[in-house]
Amino acid sequence: MSRTLACVVTGYGINADEELALAFRMAGADACRVHAGDLVTDPRLLGRFDILALPGGFSFGDHLGSGKVLAHLFRRSLRPALEGFVASGGLVIGICNGFQVLVKMGLLPNLSSRWEPEVSLVHNESGVFEDRWVRVVFDPASPCVWTRGLPAMDVPVRHGEGRFVVADDRVLAELSAAHLAAVRYAPRDGGPGPAAYPDNPNGSADGIAGITDRTGRVFGLMPHPEAFLFRENHPEWTRAGPARGSGALPRCIRDSGDGLAIFRRGVQAARSKGR
Repeated sequence: MSRTLACVVTGYGINADEELALAFRMAGADACRVHAGDLVTDPRLLGRFDILALPGGFSFGDHLGSGKVLAHLFRRSLRPALEGFVASGGLVIGICNGFQVLVKMGLLPNLSSRWEPEVSLVHNESGVFEDRWVRVVFDPASPCVWTRGLPAMDVPVRHGEGRFVVADDRVLAELSAAHLAAVRYAPRDGGPGPAAYPDNPNGSADGIAGITDRTGRVFGLMPHPEAFLFRENHPEWTRAGPARGSGALPRCIRDSGDGLAIFRRGVQAARSKGR
């Protein structure tokens, strides 16, 4: 069986590429960090990979808005290559700044199939940079291959512009009807939603933390699953008991951090496509 290859974009202020590459390696893929400028110069590079991953960070310093400049570069230079990549079964994930890039270039949610921005991620409702752990739940009916069958989990967020907003109510209704809102913020006490601040750390519409496109292969989210690869990453890991034991923190997977499960799902889906 050939190895699954993940292209992890780096450069221009992206700063979570090492963690994201590690996540894919731990999930069983080969990860290669590729400078965004190299992809823009030669879009054919994308054809070597099974997965395209856009990490978090502050691309171009977010000076014109989070992810906006990189989104413009990718839309202008990579659109035909990206369209072919996804159509042939390639997977895409964008985390935090990477999610901002995907929505601002129009690749997510792409309801119109015209790469027109239909949603955005704007300044947090709190007006401050949010750096905290949140609880998220996954829509079991979502076509998203990255989240299929996942239970609720804790993951960290760290962003100043993460509030999910939509162009109009029609977009929100369409996302809901098609189950494209793959992940939502949830009350950490396990109560019924919708989550309110600080459990919904940015005031996102309908508590949406991440979305997918209709293919289920393109996925973006604001929380950082790559920052929870090891059980020791969790702030309450010492209360979870020994590995494989019966600890007091059921939300922590005993052997690894919960976030790793998302990357395992993605790698498994890429392999099943037989690309």
